[in-house]
Amino acid sequence: MRIFPAVDILGGRCVQLVQGKRESATAYGDPLSCARRWLDAGAEALHVVNLDGAFGESAKNADLIQALIKDTNIEIELGGGIRSVEDASRWLGTGVTRIILSTLAIQKPESIRQLAGEFGSDRVMAGVDARGGEVAIHGWQETAGNYIGWAETFEHLGAGSLLYTNVDVEGLQQGVAIEPVRQLISRVHIPVVVAGGVSGRADVAALRDAGAYGAVLGSALYSGKINLSEALEESR
Repeated sequence: MRIFPAVDILGGRCVQLVQGKRESATAYGDPLSCARRWLDAGAEALHVVNLDGAFGESAKNADLIQALIKDTNIEIELGGGIRSVEDASRWLGTGVTRIILSTLAIQKPESIRQLAGEFGSDRVMAGVDARGGEVAIHGWQETAGNYIGWAETFEHLGAGSLLYTNVDVEGLQQGVAIEPVRQLISRVHIPVVVAGGVSGRADVAALRDAGAYGAVLGSALYSGKINLSEALEESR
């Protein structure tokens, strides 16, 4: 299983949020420095989110993120504020491994088919952000239907992978809710990366045993509640 340390960027700084709320941000310094820290600790992939984009400023942090992609030269999945096929195409042109489509995938599902056809399915990841079993969009402010139903639709349209985020536990550092993960993985045939609540070795082991392709480490990693080397060891 792959381990993806999160590098979430807000206002040019690496931050972590609780429950996706902007006012809850805790800053951890320069994003490039954070990325290098995790690479030096053994990470082989990163989960990068342009939070300014998610909050409506899609062009913000673009130069910084492009520098991060070029500087690290590893597997990077990128999301946050990708609201059009043109936005997605532009990011894919920077060399990022794959882009994450969330609100766009719900509002314009055909964008998945279009981008998968042009760039390949493996570079298109659909975001399944779930709150109470419903997909949450627009910065997790609105819900738009059953998360498994949408996941199956995304697979049918050509998404090469899924990012499942359990909004109910995200940022709380209290562990993953494993049953919704198992249900999702049992219904689709493409890789699923899981975010939200990964707070200890037991969570990593549970996701590995459930068949997840990867796990995103965010708040618990930055606070020191989970150690990256331990997570990497448990993921094998």
